[in-house]
Amino acid sequence: MKITAIIPSRFDSSRFQGKPLALICGKPMIQMVYERAISAKNISRVIVATDNQKIFDVVKGFGGEVVMTSDKCRSGTDRVAEAAEILGLDENDVIVNVQGDQPLMHPECLDELVRPFIDGSDIEISTLAYRIIKEKEIIDPKDVKVVFDNNGYALYFSRSTIPFDQEHKENIHYYKHLGFYAYTYSFLQKFRDMPAGKLEKIEKLEQLRVLEHGHKIRVIITTYDSPEVDIPEDITIIEEIINKKC
Repeated sequence: MKITAIIPSRFDSSRFQGKPLALICGKPMIQMVYERAISAKNISRVIVATDNQKIFDVVKGFGGEVVMTSDKCRSGTDRVAEAAEILGLDENDVIVNVQGDQPLMHPECLDELVRPFIDGSDIEISTLAYRIIKEKEIIDPKDVKVVFDNNGYALYFSRSTIPFDQEHKENIHYYKHLGFYAYTYSFLQKFRDMPAGKLEKIEKLEQLRVLEHGHKIRVIITTYDSPEVDIPEDITIIEEIINKKC
């Protein structure tokens, strides 16, 4: 079983054109994500999947592996699946879908994400969640929340605050979904071919498709937050975090 990390990366974005190439402390964001992913102990290979020649050339320039995919991909999942086909991966190989707009992602997150597969757990897909510390993230719809059962499997993902504490009596821990996934190649193929679900369309959350079709998502709790870059102003926030650590 090989474990391959694939970073879907597109140039066009309504909120931030050319986001993967945005410089953070003088380094392209896609390079920061790539270098952190390749530092994970259990990842044997890291690939950037893009449909843009500029991104392709930048990745090649810093010595990374990159494949060119179709510009018709509807989502990051479709791009990851196409890249897996190009790479000729085996159905039992594990693929990690790495978010290309989370440049502070800790490499240990990816190791945590794939550990159930290495341990032989009978799962098809895993994802990451982080216990929310900043109160504004509990109500901000851009921060997706997740609730899970006693065995660590997702019950629901939502942009709303879940669970909703109606009587304000409980000491509730809220969890933010970080958007990284690990799955076998065979399940990724199933995922890509599933029809979009009603809840997925309402919440605009692709992972709900998995739950709506009766599959389980294992939720791995990580102690590492991974702030994302959505708009140009977020670059300054990321740089401030980096400078505080220096």
